[in-house]
Amino acid sequence: MAKKSDTKRQHILAVAAEAFQEYGFERTSMSEICARVGGSKATLYNYFSSKDELFFEVMTHSNNTEFEAVFLTIDPAAKDIAASLRDFGRRWLTFLYSPTVRANRHLAISVSGRSDLGRLMFERGVLRGQDLVADLLRTSMGLGRLRQANPVVAALHLLSLLESELMERFLFQLLGEVSEKEIKHVTDRAIDVFMAAYGPQEG
Repeated sequence: MAKKSDTKRQHILAVAAEAFQEYGFERTSMSEICARVGGSKATLYNYFSSKDELFFEVMTHSNNTEFEAVFLTIDPAAKDIAASLRDFGRRWLTFLYSPTVRANRHLAISVSGRSDLGRLMFERGVLRGQDLVADLLRTSMGLGRLRQANPVVAALHLLSLLESELMERFLFQLLGEVSEKEIKHVTDRAIDVFMAAYGPQEG
């Protein structure tokens, strides 16, 4: 039964993705998706409680594995924690500023206040990433790789530093393609600042 249910869910996601691509987020209705999927609206809402939730799942379905893989690059026990964080930072910015993820973030920001999409992106994307980083930093602090501090605040500082040179241009859609070279330099400077604040205390 679970396998059949999952197959149905994947079918809905595939059909919804086609509809959203054809009409865009705001002009696509649940009625349109239901008509394409077949069956009742009640069945559709059993899988996804709203159009916002369905669109969020469509957006993140293809890159969820990549999202999770980025956080596996941090080795909280690494003796050279700065090098581990630099590797993470480069991969994280490459992911965030890829064309698809950039477009999804811009869309979520643009419809925030008019739909639930922004909240979903924040709670299931932004906060999820922050929690993963906080857990890894907490382990590093416990091992003495970083100084003892509030790991949640440290995670916010780390993620904010990584985007600090790009964020304003991104928000105002003035940011062109971010090259591998720029990502490396931005990351190196961000980790230098982070380690100056959170590096292990001497003695």
